Amino acid sequence: MAVKLTDLKLQDFQDFDNHERVVLIEDDTTNLTAVVSIHNNNLGPAMGGCRFYPYKTREEGYKDVLRLSRGMTYKSALANLALGGGKSIIFGDARADKTRDMLQSFGEGLEKLGGAYITAEDVGTNEADMLTISSQTSYVMGLPPSADNPLSGNPSPHTSQGVFTALEGLANEIYDDANALRGKRCGVMGLGAVGYGVAQKLNAAGAQLIVADINTEACARAEAEFADVKILGSDELLKTELDIFVPCAMGGVFDLDTIALLKTEIICGAANNQLATGRAEDRALYDGGMIYAPDYVVNAGGIIAVAYAYYHATDTNPYAWDLTPETLAKHVESIRATTLNIFNISRENNTPPGFVADELAENIFRNGVKPDLKIA
Repeated sequence: MAVKLTDLKLQDFQDFDNHERVVLIEDDTTNLTAVVSIHNNNLGPAMGGCRFYPYKTREEGYKDVLRLSRGMTYKSALANLALGGGKSIIFGDARADKTRDMLQSFGEGLEKLGGAYITAEDVGTNEADMLTISSQTSYVMGLPPSADNPLSGNPSPHTSQGVFTALEGLANEIYDDANALRGKRCGVMGLGAVGYGVAQKLNAAGAQLIVADINTEACARAEAEFADVKILGSDELLKTELDIFVPCAMGGVFDLDTIALLKTEIICGAANNQLATGRAEDRALYDGGMIYAPDYVVNAGGIIAVAYAYYHATDTNPYAWDLTPETLAKHVESIRATTLNIFNISRENNTPPGFVADELAENIFRNGVKPDLKIA
């Protein structure tokens, strides 16, 4: 393999935010073209998933990885993780272009970075891919569970649980009802591993499900499993009257035009970078009377799970409690309290919740303010 690393200079990109390093990884022999973006490592090594996606242009991929890696910094900070923010992308169609040799080349590239970035699965990658990458580097998590590391495994269930606990907490607070989800019209956009998991939990809580996904098999599965579920197209779902909108597909779903179409009270979902540009949409949602739960806050369950596996593997536990499946579950549940704290500050100060979350996160990773997390 002839793996080549090239530092990219992306300061002119609108989404560049003092990123520490952005590296192009290439291997002509395996057709690998990948990018690793390290946004910030003040709190620890940069960690974030590897997205295998058919971007239309290099620029589109660069924009995505810049935004995603920045989001990971904020996500890890508010989740009380001793980790920085990073992300990686591999250009291509995961179903048609992914090969074992390509993934091994990517692993070799990560090894050359010397631990500055640690990867895990994301859109288009899975546990088996991480296992392949691990043949070339130790800087990879999200591996199948093993006797050596029982905290390893697919992080998606933890992401689903984190989103659900945040959503349930918000609904109970806003509607002043301990069973607020019962009968609520919940629109789930995206029935991948995480979105489907959230839909299952909403169904169990008695919510009325309206779902959308481009994958007809996922829709058919939902129709078979959930009583009275309604299947819509994504564009139609955006215009449907809902109580809660749950975006769990790709990012950028909310711009000023789509926000004008929304008929919902709460937005809380797993998709990264839901707001097309950020603050303008956050303000528009707030001014429109819609409660937006910042995506990087509520979808942190996955990175919490990956972090626990990493701390176990490297014997670097930063907490006063032991690393166990039970403490991991409690840590994921803490997303509810974080979300409610942001909501309450937003309400008290008449400030969009995304603004509040950003300030809290920046105080942690820039100024060293420690969050008060007690779970054991």
